[in-house]
Amino acid sequence: MIRFRMLATAAVLAAFVSPLLAQAPQRIALTLDDGPHLSATPLLSPQARNEAILAAIRKHRVQAALFVTCGNGADRPEGLALVKAWSDAGQLLGNHTMTHPDLNSPQLSLEQYQDEIQRCQQILAGQPGLQRWFRFTFLREGKPEAKRDGMRTWMKEQGWRNAYVSLDTSDWRLNEFLEARLKADPQAEVEDIRQAYLDHLWQRAQAYQALSRRLQGRDIAQVLLAHHNLLNALFLDDALAMFKAKGWQFISPAEAFEDPIYQLQPLSPVAGQSLLLSMARSLGLGRFEGWARLVDDGDYEIERLSRPAALTR
Repeated sequence: MIRFRMLATAAVLAAFVSPLLAQAPQRIALTLDDGPHLSATPLLSPQARNEAILAAIRKHRVQAALFVTCGNGADRPEGLALVKAWSDAGQLLGNHTMTHPDLNSPQLSLEQYQDEIQRCQQILAGQPGLQRWFRFTFLREGKPEAKRDGMRTWMKEQGWRNAYVSLDTSDWRLNEFLEARLKADPQAEVEDIRQAYLDHLWQRAQAYQALSRRLQGRDIAQVLLAHHNLLNALFLDDALAMFKAKGWQFISPAEAFEDPIYQLQPLSPVAGQSLLLSMARSLGLGRFEGWARLVDDGDYEIERLSRPAALTR
């Protein structure tokens, strides 16, 4: 209850947000999940996708974190080589399980989930960029509460940091749409998808910035969730440039996680969503204004992309 009372007090003070907030740059850290994939996609090979993402990060002088799902490729020499490229580039690595199971599933035991983490960590051991950070698959911390609390206790005993996300995105949904279009026609135009992605990122960024001010009375260091996929291989450069043009400042995930907000444990986690949404639920905010656009898994963008061209003008 102590954590909840602290959060509630911050929410009461949120009305007194300092005017200086508008003068300080919003800080943001980049994290990507699920990579590196060895599966085939249109246009780019796994190696080319990995290099394109790293090239965008290098260009903008960003230190990011890749949360590795080892069964997607890192358990094979050619996939582990892609992970090594991240370490060699001075990037950070975290753990995202072996096969990406859902801890909320009644068929999955706590012990099985912990084994998934340990097996992935063994594969990643020795990589210079490896941190003792774990990101829950689907951002789900476990049901029922006994499973959730069991994971929290185990992680504390084992020295794991819960790599929370504050700025959740549905880039995976736009990536599915992109791949489907290019599989149907490798020469298809994708500029509308690029623009939809940038608009999606900026909408989510503004909404979560506003929510952090409402809940904490300040701009927190935002942790952005994206994915190691074709969408970001093609458009991450544009996304990073957009945030910089908007005046946002990229910092290392390690620096972002030093923000005190990432030490809090919400009483009511929202499965598959931002830490900030979990806090809002813990405070009883319910379906606040703008809530629907934060939980729609990109439905708004997909609906617009699916309209006939004449209707989207």
